[in-house]
Amino acid sequence: MERILIIEDEELIRTELETLLKNAGFSVSSITDFDNTLALTRAESPDLILLDINLPGQDGYSLCSSIRRFCDVPILFLTGRNTAMDELQALTLGGDDFIAKPCNIPILLARIDRLLKRSRKAAKPDCLEYRGITLHPVSGTLRAGGREIELTRTELKIMYYLFERPGQIVSRLDLVEYLWDNEIHIDDNTLSVNVMRIRDKLRGIGVGELIHTRRGMGYKI
Repeated sequence: MERILIIEDEELIRTELETLLKNAGFSVSSITDFDNTLALTRAESPDLILLDINLPGQDGYSLCSSIRRFCDVPILFLTGRNTAMDELQALTLGGDDFIAKPCNIPILLARIDRLLKRSRKAAKPDCLEYRGITLHPVSGTLRAGGREIELTRTELKIMYYLFERPGQIVSRLDLVEYLWDNEIHIDDNTLSVNVMRIRDKLRGIGVGELIHTRRGMGYKI
């Protein structure tokens, strides 16, 4: 369950948000001690922060800047300040989105969902493992049986896509779009060549049969 932290000093608004978000399936906590806002935020380690601008002590702008020094959690400004300059300053100082009060509830929930999805997509795991074979996205390597191979950028993206979908058949079209979505003229044979090179490397560490071809359908591990 994803955790949302509310930093809002108006009790009525804070309570309404807590109820709304809990009913939407989130784990919700709020800060009420505004003398220790930053320390409490760090301790909560939320997945998303709803942040007001007008707060006792440290305002939302400076608080956002301070939070950005130690984490990149999505921050959605939810505030009664509604000028273009307010929004610009909020986004410039590290905010991810800005909604003026009073807000449309479905739009607020949709914005929260969008930010959380983007955050999940950005959070890459240190490694992916499948049947004793480990893919390391950061170093661009794959290990099996104590032996290691290095992968090119394209080879790594292919393996990452397959490792995220173990047991599933991945179509060639899906792979091509994932690998070269900004390039129009890509020969389908380019994918075949890259898969062939990966298989050659896999054979070198004894796992040459990791990638299976399903004729007319695609690939799977």
